[in-house]
Amino acid sequence: MNIKSMTLPELTAAIKEMGQPAFRGKQIYTWLHKGVTSYDEMTNLSKPLREELAQKYPICAPKVVRKQESQKDGTIKYLWQLADGNCVETVLMRYHYGNTVCISTEVGCRMGCAFCASTIGGLVRKLEPYEMLDEVLFTQVDSGLPISHIVLMGIGEPLDNFDNVMRFLELVNSEEGMNISMRHISLSTCGLVPKIDELAKKKLQLSLAISLHGPNDTIRDKIMPVNKAYPIDELLAACRRYYDATSRRIHFEYAMIDGVNDSIADAKELLRRLKGLPAHINLIPLNHVEESPLKPSSKANVAAFQKCLEDGGITATVRRTLGSDIDASCGQLRRKYSEMKNEE
Repeated sequence: MNIKSMTLPELTAAIKEMGQPAFRGKQIYTWLHKGVTSYDEMTNLSKPLREELAQKYPICAPKVVRKQESQKDGTIKYLWQLADGNCVETVLMRYHYGNTVCISTEVGCRMGCAFCASTIGGLVRKLEPYEMLDEVLFTQVDSGLPISHIVLMGIGEPLDNFDNVMRFLELVNSEEGMNISMRHISLSTCGLVPKIDELAKKKLQLSLAISLHGPNDTIRDKIMPVNKAYPIDELLAACRRYYDATSRRIHFEYAMIDGVNDSIADAKELLRRLKGLPAHINLIPLNHVEESPLKPSSKANVAAFQKCLEDGGITATVRRTLGSDIDASCGQLRRKYSEMKNEE
């Protein structure tokens, strides 16, 4: 296991096996969670210990291969190259309440959603806990901005990488590490029902976001293949079980797609589906993907859809579009970089 994927107790045990006192474990753990790239930066460790650690537990750090910064709102998009040469995207967004980083959980994705660039090319591999942690750490280091919030909404399906994501959450939440509150973390899923139930049992205080994008099976089947495995009734039943277990309101992500899911009839059906479930609906102006024929809804349709939901008693907001002047849509930067490398 990579040393940065270890919890503090695991790291302490590993250090004790090397004949070191237990307090060295906390020292090393703290250094690693500051984003050091070499043991030589750990100035409170002896040189022989630093050399032994470097040999036994090499430190891997991602490299920035592309970086785009929006001139409109300061959003920064990173394309990180991992130790094996694969690339993932991370986006830093600035809000009045703090700085949010949107991280990837996999290299590619196998969910096949029709509106998403991340799934083009399928799943390459799942990220290790330390690789997700590095996205947060090195975004903070490179930007010089403190990260206060995390959203797991980048490339990949978080619940398809369940165990590694759970360990990442433990690491990033630890008091001796970045100490980011679970209430400041959002996890988005396209609807893997068994994993939603598994997550509910952990009773974490994070925010669960469901990528819904349609009020019925007919629409979801067309744009989200996962719906054929876990139809909307099964998904919403799992959401109700999740709320019963955690008492945490669920957020529903809904990409507004012209002529597909943006009619008033769709909004009214959505209201019926969600009746009695404490929910918030986040309406998302669709980011256009070149390979997809899907187009974003008009502003008038989005406004009418929102009004219908709010008149029906459900809170609905339209997501503020950040980074519109850069490749901020999920998967775009990685795909363009891959195409360029293939042409070389």
